[in-house]
Amino acid sequence: MRGQWGLITGLIIALVIAVFAVINVEPVEVNYLFGESEWPLVLVIIGSVLMGGLTVGSVGLYKIYRLQQEIKQLKLKVPEQVPEEEENNDNTIENGILTKRSERKNTK
Repeated sequence: MRGQWGLITGLIIALVIAVFAVINVEPVEVNYLFGESEWPLVLVIIGSVLMGGLTVGSVGLYKIYRLQQEIKQLKLKVPEQVPEEEENNDNTIENGILTKRSERKNTK
């Protein structure tokens, strides 16, 4: 459900940007470091949105990659501990009652 809401929100934002861009079709002056030129505002808006999306997407992919690498390293460091934890667990359940092993030994 979360993915569907994200898709719907993305489509609404894209529609708003497209309408805003189509309304603004006048040519504007764009200054570069090495010169200047005139472009339709619609292309400037769409280009800016695409560059921003690519930047955010790249940073997100980089973070995902780093987290996956960290997970792999942590899995290599931590051996399988489930049986060991069960042996060290001092609590047991008998007849639906949680008791400590030391208490159970004293009552028998």
